[in-house]
Amino acid sequence: MILFLYLIIYFLFVFVIRSFLLWKRTGVNPLTFNKTDDAHGFNGKVFTVITFLELIVVGIYAFKNNWYDYLLPFWYLEHPILIKIGWGLLILSLILVWIAQSQMSNSWRIGIDEKNKTKLVTSGMFSISRNPIFLGIMIANIGLFLVLPNAFTLLIVSLSTISINTQIRLEEEFLKREFGVEYEKYLKKIRRWI
Repeated sequence: MILFLYLIIYFLFVFVIRSFLLWKRTGVNPLTFNKTDDAHGFNGKVFTVITFLELIVVGIYAFKNNWYDYLLPFWYLEHPILIKIGWGLLILSLILVWIAQSQMSNSWRIGIDEKNKTKLVTSGMFSISRNPIFLGIMIANIGLFLVLPNAFTLLIVSLSTISINTQIRLEEEFLKREFGVEYEKYLKKIRRWI
């Protein structure tokens, strides 16, 4: 039950509250995935599937524990130390993502915003990693897998790794067009992850 509550709090903080605050400040809807079948729109659909999959898996664990065997648990990874490490990663992720989103301020979006001009953020956490928010989300997915090691949380890690890496590359192409030389210099100076 605690894990399910944490997941709800995580989504509230990094998506709902953050989106509301940005909308209230700027009038801009930060959710920019389109409904087309191009790579960006498709990736938005994949993110949605991953989110629902996480809620379903954690919901089964919290409310229908007798169904948990259907998720094909990796019992040999169910160790108290790994569970503590997983919880540490989940908490670290929330902190990293919230700080990185705060540092992006009005430039933060979920997806690629071709309509509203933003600033290129290169300071704070973005002076260490070009993608600290995505890094934080990856840390959360690994943490979830360590807390609930099963075939479906492994699937979540796998799908999100592919989807996030695809999104990063789409965003990099957009940022090259949007910011030109300024972004090219940033690319050469700061690594994609760390």
